[in-house]
Amino acid sequence: MENKKSILILCTGNSCRSQMAEGYMRKFHGDTYEIYSAGIESHGMNESAIKVMGEAGVDITHHTSKTIDELPTKSFEYVLTVCDNAKEHCPFFPAVIKVIHHSFEDPPALAKELTEEEDILDCYRRVRDEVATYIQRVLPGKL
Repeated sequence: MENKKSILILCTGNSCRSQMAEGYMRKFHGDTYEIYSAGIESHGMNESAIKVMGEAGVDITHHTSKTIDELPTKSFEYVLTVCDNAKEHCPFFPAVIKVIHHSFEDPPALAKELTEEEDILDCYRRVRDEVATYIQRVLPGKL
């Protein structure tokens, strides 16, 4: 498909939620949209996010954590913010048709007090599943 519309998925650190959303966008809508993710900052890839996405059959091992300035394009039709901090600090993009916001809880914050690996991963799994449902079922009606 030529001239795909582009979507930027924006989060604080581009390490977890935006990476999950990018993985699912590519899986469910990659033939329709050109998909990028970035952060206000770059925090590196979150290993637990990579693991739980792999469990769901979505490989994000090749993804990299990056800032908006590191993206190959600066022209997006849609910007999807996946956390409140990104929404509040979203830069201005002159060509953006629409900014769509849906805040997902931060898995590292949810798991902060936990010590058992399975309990920690369950926090990531819950957010992963919420992201999947949103990307697959809710988001298309907003685009």
